[in-house]
Amino acid sequence: MSWFRTTPQETPDPSQNTDGSYKPLARSEREACWTARDAYFTCLDRNGILDSLKDAEEARRVCGAQEEAFGRDCASSWVKYFKQKRVAEYEKEQKFKKYDAEGALPMAQGQKPWYQVW
Repeated sequence: MSWFRTTPQETPDPSQNTDGSYKPLARSEREACWTARDAYFTCLDRNGILDSLKDAEEARRVCGAQEEAFGRDCASSWVKYFKQKRVAEYEKEQKFKKYDAEGALPMAQGQKPWYQVW
């Protein structure tokens, strides 16, 4: 009987540094992620789906192959971020269209917002 247990050594994850932080992706890996993202979002646009987090089941049904490539080529945190950003950008664009339709004028360069005038 031994006082110390021997455990097989784990092979280090090549995407992690020795301190546990993740290594940044190479440019080619980022470009592969962006290409997969663009293909997935094009598929969503073609099928009229804006929020793939809320309509995940429908998005998976019509764009499953593109979603799989997107998840494979991008970090999961990036996938979630890009999906959320897509919705936020759409909502921002819709607000600006609404403001334009209401006759809102853009602020002059360097002009303070109304709540900072006092």
